[in-house]
Amino acid sequence: MPLPRALGRFNRRVTNRILGPIVARLPWFGILDHVGRRSGRAYRTPVMLFGSGARRVIAMTYGPDTDWARNVVAAGGATVAQRGRILRLASPSIVHDPGRSLVPPPIRLALRLIGAADFMVVTVVPHG
Repeated sequence: MPLPRALGRFNRRVTNRILGPIVARLPWFGILDHVGRRSGRAYRTPVMLFGSGARRVIAMTYGPDTDWARNVVAAGGATVAQRGRILRLASPSIVHDPGRSLVPPPIRLALRLIGAADFMVVTVVPHG
């Protein structure tokens, strides 16, 4: 069972606003910029982000039915700020990986402890 939705609501209203500017500078984290599929409103969501080259993996710590995931899939992509860089992401797909093999070994244990085994796999689009 991923993290409870009530915790997600609290984090969205309180924690994310405080830690948002710091998170994008930390390894394995980024700030995902996406647009509401119904509202058209711009959102910024802290995420755990892994990978290099043309592929990134986002840990879905609240499960695959989050608004941010639905927004990114509906739009076909988003952007993410990570360690001073802005990456354009495309071709999102949701993957269930009970072994958590898509993320580095130290992260697997933490995700197993919270019951998170779903990930969004995206392609980094070169700027051009």
